[in-house]
Amino acid sequence: MNIQIFGTNKCFDTKKAMRYFKERNVKYQFIDMKEKGMSKGEYNAVKQAVGGLEAMLDAGTKDQDTLALIRYIAEEDRDAKVLENQKVLKIPIVRNGKQATIGYCPEVWKGWD
Repeated sequence: MNIQIFGTNKCFDTKKAMRYFKERNVKYQFIDMKEKGMSKGEYNAVKQAVGGLEAMLDAGTKDQDTLALIRYIAEEDRDAKVLENQKVLKIPIVRNGKQATIGYCPEVWKGWD
């Protein structure tokens, strides 16, 4: 398994996801979204795995203006805007190759062995 956890150090669900893998002795790479964020390739892989951009957007984000803009601009411009403003994404985003989850999903991760 090649686990990547995208999140922030202050996010409770991100901490729970890291603890989940640590308790099972599964190595993971933590990417702090405040410092680095996702590359375009990582973003596209996650978007495909979870069923599209709408599943990735956080309706409760503090940046409601950017979220509204992303929802109403032309579809071909949305991905670039999200990559510029990754704080509108739900976290944690957990990747294992071509598989990915949004949020804390231990029931899905169990099947990744």
